Amino acid sequence: MPAPSPAPGETKTRRRAGRPMAAILDQDGITAAALELISKKGYDGLTMAALARSLGVAPSALYNHVSSKDEVLKLVEEDLMSKVDFGGFSTLPWEDAVRQWAYSYRGIFAKHTPLISVIAVLPVTDAPQTLAMYEAVTEGFLRAGFPEQQIIPSIVALEAYIFGAAFDANAPADIFDSGKLAESTPHFTSAVRSLGPQTDNYPSDLAFSMGLDALIAGLGALRA
Repeated sequence: MPAPSPAPGETKTRRRAGRPMAAILDQDGITAAALELISKKGYDGLTMAALARSLGVAPSALYNHVSSKDEVLKLVEEDLMSKVDFGGFSTLPWEDAVRQWAYSYRGIFAKHTPLISVIAVLPVTDAPQTLAMYEAVTEGFLRAGFPEQQIIPSIVALEAYIFGAAFDANAPADIFDSGKLAESTPHFTSAVRSLGPQTDNYPSDLAFSMGLDALIAGLGALRA
């Protein structure tokens, strides 16, 4: 018998012949789903079972593409590091290149603070995007005249500052409001108020700029 015609206002749809459609998994999709899951539920909310549910697949299907949570984290690390702008180390003076890299680095991780404590200690072994960044930064330090043994400690010092500043970028504007204790903390309260209302009493960008300038000046002195 011929199939019945659709009722007025309805659209006739056809199902593809063969097996029903299933979610198509690839590394980009897994990475995006992992980042979204972490942003909503934090690092502890990222489990293979939860990730599979968010992708609409069975855990067994997910394991066909990634072997473990650590591998998922490596994908996430690679995705974030690929967005960090380190191109200035091949074109700009060292000081300007460090500033460009640091601001970019901070901006990316300010959006993904739950990952900082994980990625900060995640090995870079066999991570091409991450290693490409470190290679470019290292080359920039070498061209600027840094002794080789000073480069990795310098990068670690800068990263420690950048990661802390990424947290700081999300601090509430009233974090330094002394409240009812303003009179008993007059110097601190006055210093906070001196920033003026235009900064909401919390100059995250100014603090980052001042600290970064101090680090650059200090590291530059070590180079000499």
